[in-house]
Amino acid sequence: MPPSARHHRGQRSHHAGVAAEEAVLRQYELLGFALLDKRWRGGAGEIDLILRKATQVVFVEVKTSRTHAEAASHLSAHQQARIYRAAEAYVAQSGDLQTCDLRFDAALVDGQGQIEILENAFGLG
Repeated sequence: MPPSARHHRGQRSHHAGVAAEEAVLRQYELLGFALLDKRWRGGAGEIDLILRKATQVVFVEVKTSRTHAEAASHLSAHQQARIYRAAEAYVAQSGDLQTCDLRFDAALVDGQGQIEILENAFGLG
């Protein structure tokens, strides 16, 4: 694939990912969650969305693909471990979150923009 075509495909994927994150954020907000951070990056990696509702903090990994099943298949064990490490760093820097309940969700967005939220998609490592 020529570099220009690869660049354009990468740009489309980036924009689709940002749009998916925004749609997922709106869904969580409808459920009463407040955004703490978006695309937070620490030494261990990036977390797409970090949300809070009362004493619950949810770390959300947003995955997009043609189908929900295909999107779910893109969440590897390595990536889950990276998200745990990033979440640990985030909580450590935010002293008031250390007593909160933590949850790790996967938000799957299909090609039609339909969202499926998998609560506790992966448990604490």
